[in-house]
Amino acid sequence: MDSLTQIVLGAAVGEAVLGKKVGNKAMLYGAIAGTIPDLDTFIGNFFDTITSIEIHRGFSHSIIFAIIFAPLFGWIISKIESKSEANWKNWSWLMFWGLFTHPLLDAHTTWGTQLFWPFDLRLAYKNIFVIDPLYTLPFLIFLILPMRLKRTDPKRKKYNRLGLIISSIYLLIITIGLKIYTFQKFENALEAQNIEYHRIDTRPTPLNTILWTANIETEEAFLIGNYSVFDTQPISFYSVPKNYKLAEEIEDDPNLHRLIQISEGWYTFSKENGNLYFNDLRFGKMDIEDPAAPFIFSYKLSEENGELIATETEKELTDAKALLPRLWSRILGN
Repeated sequence: MDSLTQIVLGAAVGEAVLGKKVGNKAMLYGAIAGTIPDLDTFIGNFFDTITSIEIHRGFSHSIIFAIIFAPLFGWIISKIESKSEANWKNWSWLMFWGLFTHPLLDAHTTWGTQLFWPFDLRLAYKNIFVIDPLYTLPFLIFLILPMRLKRTDPKRKKYNRLGLIISSIYLLIITIGLKIYTFQKFENALEAQNIEYHRIDTRPTPLNTILWTANIETEEAFLIGNYSVFDTQPISFYSVPKNYKLAEEIEDDPNLHRLIQISEGWYTFSKENGNLYFNDLRFGKMDIEDPAAPFIFSYKLSEENGELIATETEKELTDAKALLPRLWSRILGN
């Protein structure tokens, strides 16, 4: 999830664990704990693109990381807050839950997380977009309310608990319920249109859980379709050719296989101005319904010193701004 959401979650968890003893400092250190796992993004800047992708949401988002580093961070905080009522064990417990709930939340996004690192198992439930105001804003409101109260005020615990309960209901019941409902809609549409397919993958579109998109793999292409719970017209699909023949010369390259593994097999190739591109389908395109729109995650493949190099294509901010009005219109139904 985005940084603000992880900060809010970490702060709420910190308050739940240690708020009664240390007040707002529990929120502060909980927020810090909720931020730490995403430092892997900074570390990734020192590596090539493929390695950086592999590192992201890897070790720092695992149970092992939380177990190893919670006592260390707890000890550091206990030295900084030596006059606090909380001891090393208290701070370590707070840090553990702050570090651990971060990947638990990320597991619900499209990218997922390697919670059980070093095992090659990425959890990605794909039931919430990385930025979802309906999850974050109510959570934030119920976090701000207790911040204004004394640590001994019983309303403080009540407000924080309400924030945790409401956000959890939205994440674990509403979004998963909508994923199941929309998945069935896509399956029914494919059956009604007599489309044979190998597998199907669904996820919410940006900033909401009302409009969903599906990737469907067929023999020669991927089909992409969208469905809003407000739709009245049948679901339509457009085709994206796999174009695997474009990469025949490098089909055995180990770096290419690393990219394929990262994409979980949801990928196509394309050529533009003589350059070969690897497109990750899991995150869709910059336009919700335009087949010609660029992919959100696309990598130019080139060779340097005999090694296959992947370079992520830059995304223009204007593309994202142009997407929002069309996205809102599509959310309201066809």
